[in-house]
Amino acid sequence: MIPAELIKRKRDGLSLPREDLKQFIQDYVNGTVTDYQMAALLMAIYFNGMTDDELFSLVEIMLNSGERMDFSHLDSYVADKHSTGGVGDKVSIILGPLLAAAGLAIPMISGRSLGHTGGTLDKLETIPGFQVDVSLAEFKRLVETVGIAMIGQTSEICPADKKMYALRDVTGTVESIPLICGSIMSKKIAEGIRGLVLDVKVGNGAFMKNYHDAQRLGNMLQRVGRAFDVTTDVVYTSMNQPLGRTAGLWCEVNEAIEALKGDGPEDLLTVTFELGARLLMQAGKGNNRDEAIDLQKELIRSGKAYETFLNMVAAQHGRPDEVERHASLHQPRHKTAVQANRSGTITKMDTYHIGLATVELGSGRKKTTDRLDPTAGIEFLRKIGDEVQTGETLFYCFNSDQRKLQSALRILEETVTIEDSPANHRLILSKA
Repeated sequence: MIPAELIKRKRDGLSLPREDLKQFIQDYVNGTVTDYQMAALLMAIYFNGMTDDELFSLVEIMLNSGERMDFSHLDSYVADKHSTGGVGDKVSIILGPLLAAAGLAIPMISGRSLGHTGGTLDKLETIPGFQVDVSLAEFKRLVETVGIAMIGQTSEICPADKKMYALRDVTGTVESIPLICGSIMSKKIAEGIRGLVLDVKVGNGAFMKNYHDAQRLGNMLQRVGRAFDVTTDVVYTSMNQPLGRTAGLWCEVNEAIEALKGDGPEDLLTVTFELGARLLMQAGKGNNRDEAIDLQKELIRSGKAYETFLNMVAAQHGRPDEVERHASLHQPRHKTAVQANRSGTITKMDTYHIGLATVELGSGRKKTTDRLDPTAGIEFLRKIGDEVQTGETLFYCFNSDQRKLQSALRILEETVTIEDSPANHRLILSKA
């Protein structure tokens, strides 16, 4: 296998032989194939796509590049959730402990910020002491004893994907549907799960801008799930505005904690409960959607979901006593209001540029070496459909770097459209 010849083959729209693709990826992991050669192949895939056979081969190659977990000895239903990436999406931090409190086993391997979207790992690492880098043996023990562990992709799990994932973030190949699918499903299958629910985001703040492309991805994800014996449900949700009250780092964890304690915003809880209902029904813990949603609400009301979250924090070396004082942690040095430039109704939000503003504030990375600012984020006071007056505060931006704050404000200047006509935001687009 000559790397340049394989790149040219995909460049010309031809399918990649499995053994050649396997050798190319293996050589990339061990350093024989360079970043620029892999970047060229990723770009060729971006433009020409992959057949199902190529995709299944890609997933299998990524899986076999590392270890796979085995939880078949557990009586609990082993499952996970994944989002394709959004602005203000802190659902995993709520849903994971919630499902564990319901008796499911949740081995959750999460990612870092990608493009304009936030990363669950980056958010979790703002919890004092919380460790996302643990061994697979420890990961397995935590799932068996606590019911949940939320960690980063280790060197043992799909190392090929881990290296390719970081490269996609800086080479403009994030939005490739087969690459998204391969990355998601290889990690999830490697967790040893029986069931999976996928939140496929759609809209101007999502990687899938329209419903047609989102369905292509959702259908592809389900085909991979079937091929590898993982029950896979898909829910399509809107990312035409940020999810919840905040977007950033610690501010999102703080909001997730409030949701687990019973004070979550309606849109955030709607998505959380919808996704949770699918897994609970897979596990036989609800005869229908309404029963499954009621169970989740009761787990929050009783305090069991929040207790499970604190147990997870403690088990992963976090400090629950500091979490209990969450409202006072990671206070930003700087805070500025973004105000309405006219009266009317908010009809649109440019979620993509809002996401870029959170990156500029310090919540995401422009380069893989960038350091994040746990105090950075945005709080949304008004969203689509809300009536506002000239000069009214729409949202607050905050961080601990004045220069970055001013840069973010310039990005945010044109992200909200205010008109005289009414507007509605449809959150749950459909369920597959």
